[in-house]
Amino acid sequence: MQSISLFNSSPILFHPFSPSRPCSNGKKMNSFAPTKASMRGSADQNFSGRLVDESMIILRKRIHEMNMIERNYEPPSDWMDWEKRYYNKYDSIICEAVGVLQSQLMNTRPSLALGAMALVAISVPTSSAVLLFHLVELAKVVLAGAHLG
Repeated sequence: MQSISLFNSSPILFHPFSPSRPCSNGKKMNSFAPTKASMRGSADQNFSGRLVDESMIILRKRIHEMNMIERNYEPPSDWMDWEKRYYNKYDSIICEAVGVLQSQLMNTRPSLALGAMALVAISVPTSSAVLLFHLVELAKVVLAGAHLG
């Protein structure tokens, strides 16, 4: 118990979670004072973190390639023949397609990209509902024809 009370009362030790800390003249100073930090310096050397973001797809591709090397580039045995043929090329095809999509989205206005996403988000459920409606109508016709025949 004594060591704990000595630790808490010592003005020399650093207490990072205490709400106030003693100054050299014995007055307590509020540790929640506003501070300013400059964004220049190390952040600008790394292009504000964009360098890592732009290379993230390459990092994911390299990790996947390492996993493929560990498996000796062999696809699972239950796959179809055409899947086995495209297994080695599939990653590069996907990476290229996502890269093209990403570059196109980055070069468009945000309102256009959001509008296109909203259009897809609305049209897919709508077309699915219309398709379901037609399938139900087709089932009714088939069942009515089977009942009469």
